[in-house]
Amino acid sequence: MERSFDVVVLGAGNAAMCAALAAREQGARVVVLEAAPVETQGGNTRYAAGQMRNGFCDPRRLRELVDDVDDALFDSLDIDPYTPEDFFDDVARLTEYRTDPALMEVVTRESFETLCWMKRMGVRFQFSLGRQAQKVDGRFRFWGNLPVEVWGGGEGLLQSYNARAGELGIEVVNGAMATRLLVVDGVVAGVEVAHAGKGPGRYRARAVVLACGGFEANADMRAKYLGPGWDLAKVRGTRFNTGRALKMALEVGARSYGHLSGAHSTCWDTNAPEFGDLEVGDSYQKHSYPIGIMVNARGERFLDEGADFRNYTYAKYGARLLQQPGMFAWQVFDQRAVPMLRDEYRIRQVTRVRGDTLEELAAKLEGVDAPAFLATVAAFNAAVPPGDPPINLGTKDGRCTRALAVPKSNWAYPIDRGPFEAYQVTTGNTFTFGGVKISTRAEVEDEAGAPIPGLFAAGEAVGGLFYHNYPGGSGLTAGAVYGRIAGRQAATWAAVG
Repeated sequence: MERSFDVVVLGAGNAAMCAALAAREQGARVVVLEAAPVETQGGNTRYAAGQMRNGFCDPRRLRELVDDVDDALFDSLDIDPYTPEDFFDDVARLTEYRTDPALMEVVTRESFETLCWMKRMGVRFQFSLGRQAQKVDGRFRFWGNLPVEVWGGGEGLLQSYNARAGELGIEVVNGAMATRLLVVDGVVAGVEVAHAGKGPGRYRARAVVLACGGFEANADMRAKYLGPGWDLAKVRGTRFNTGRALKMALEVGARSYGHLSGAHSTCWDTNAPEFGDLEVGDSYQKHSYPIGIMVNARGERFLDEGADFRNYTYAKYGARLLQQPGMFAWQVFDQRAVPMLRDEYRIRQVTRVRGDTLEELAAKLEGVDAPAFLATVAAFNAAVPPGDPPINLGTKDGRCTRALAVPKSNWAYPIDRGPFEAYQVTTGNTFTFGGVKISTRAEVEDEAGAPIPGLFAAGEAVGGLFYHNYPGGSGLTAGAVYGRIAGRQAATWAAVG
């Protein structure tokens, strides 16, 4: 089977659909090839919570994105200005100043306008009152510079994209696993695919957009690039992100780029399945650790739970779990914190123990040295500041422990109010940081730095944006920004290239 289009887009998640919609806006005939069946299509986007970081300068401009908010509610929101420069600075700081400045400057500069374009494509936004704000004295105080999310999360985002794609006549072919890029006289001219149950096929095109994810679902590639033990990590999202974009691009001379030994990884329920579960979605994550402590099998704390807002630590702490004995830890909370735990702690599929006393809890922490745990808690409690003000996650409060080898820099309260609860977590791998090198026009570059004619990329297939860590909500935004750019540039190339 052979078919012809102007633009072929590989993948059907956020970056891919932005590319397809943007190319179609330019008049290109577009087909989207998705490896997954229709019921699970959409890559990691389908599992995402939907928060999108953007540089909005004046908080009042957010009303251009969010329709369903009246004046009274908006006036009760405390949102700090957050400029594109602030966004860039956060990424630079968290990536240890390794982010590609030219590529990231485009993301931060174009972030707000891209979300406005997404809204024109039918995407709905709302204020993230549940995840990113704490109500204090009748006002919602936002923290972590992440006030806006997609209505309906990743599922809602895909529904909006797919509805718009249908209106514009964009065809989506499911069960189409790309296997090889077609190259004619040095120019990418389409892609070969293996159709589930139907055999091989070819899709000829003037331009191809790689937007089919990283390699986090490929255990061999995780072990090869990320290192020992990573083959054992849980995969938070789709099973179809197996590194096809990187492998196909390298075969035609593309340059690999970015933090190939790095990945976005979080605290994930230890008994979660090997791959993401759409019934549970992102609720296997466990991100309330700033108001508790985490201990390993030796009963010891091993990281600063209050180093920063959750948005700025959660994407790297999963890797710290991988380094612990048995690749697990327990998050421990007392009754100051339990009422404030995020909704993901209240799902049915959770690994939790309770104890009226710390001694009772210690006996239930599977795999943990109980006497060492009790000693750790005693030392921690003795090191917290005096006083007992209400916990306020809307600000870094500076309540720091004293004279501990592993400090807790904010929100340090004693663990002393029973009953106590603990949740067992392991490493959840979200996406890999390494990928292909692109230009600011989303062109895939070769080893010499020249664009490979007809080849573009966006989303998690791109390297160079994130290293070591990242600010929450940046992944969807970067995917949308470069997805839109890739689609427009691919359509332009298809018309005149």
